Amino acid sequence: MLDEDGYFGESVAASYDESSAEMFDPRVVEPAVDVLAELAGARGRALEFGVGTGRVALPLAARGVEVHGIDLSRAMVERLRAKPGGDGIGVTIGDFATAKVEGTFSVAYLVYNTIMNLTSQDAQVDCFRNAAAHLEPGGCFVIEVAVPDLRRLPPGQDAAPFRVEEGRLGFDLYDVATQSVTSHHVTVQDGGGRHLAVPFRYVWPAELDLMARLAGMRLRARWDGWTRKPFTSESRQHVSVWEKCVS
Repeated sequence: MLDEDGYFGESVAASYDESSAEMFDPRVVEPAVDVLAELAGARGRALEFGVGTGRVALPLAARGVEVHGIDLSRAMVERLRAKPGGDGIGVTIGDFATAKVEGTFSVAYLVYNTIMNLTSQDAQVDCFRNAAAHLEPGGCFVIEVAVPDLRRLPPGQDAAPFRVEEGRLGFDLYDVATQSVTSHHVTVQDGGGRHLAVPFRYVWPAELDLMARLAGMRLRARWDGWTRKPFTSESRQHVSVWEKCVS
């Protein structure tokens, strides 16, 4: 997994909110918080894997849900701490695939494609097992992630753009043999350029369902996003909810 000296280091953390401004729009955040608050229930506890700067954790806590986060990057957590209400979010520094937190939770969640930051299948399976270990019986694990967009790749092509605008270029470079993808971000400003390459492992919905089964969970719901639109063969992302089986 990427460490704080890489993508999650101080230079990225310092501008993360600004560079991802569209994801902080209340129209994006509030539907996610609605779902998570409902799953947490009254007096419930929520555990966020990859809490970052608190994009989801802070508004969820404002709804009265006790939120704890796990994150590998101290720099990102420092930005969380500097925000109003940030000192009320408990944070464990570590790899969310394996780090342990005291107590159990009614919901654990992993948003914004962060499951793909775990770049091996073993690590992704460990993440599901770690989530299940922290959930109370009947508790839910929620993931928001893109559907692999391989249909955009013509035969013989391994690159697909996801952002083309003045001063910014983004493209994904796929290796379908290893189920890996590297996202390249190029920024040109004031006569200078910056290139950032971030590795991921893409994962299919059915593969996630199998990981859940291995961890003692079963699929409860799958939607095309937080507004709970039906998931279809044309969906380019999904929000999936798995429930910890009651033995």
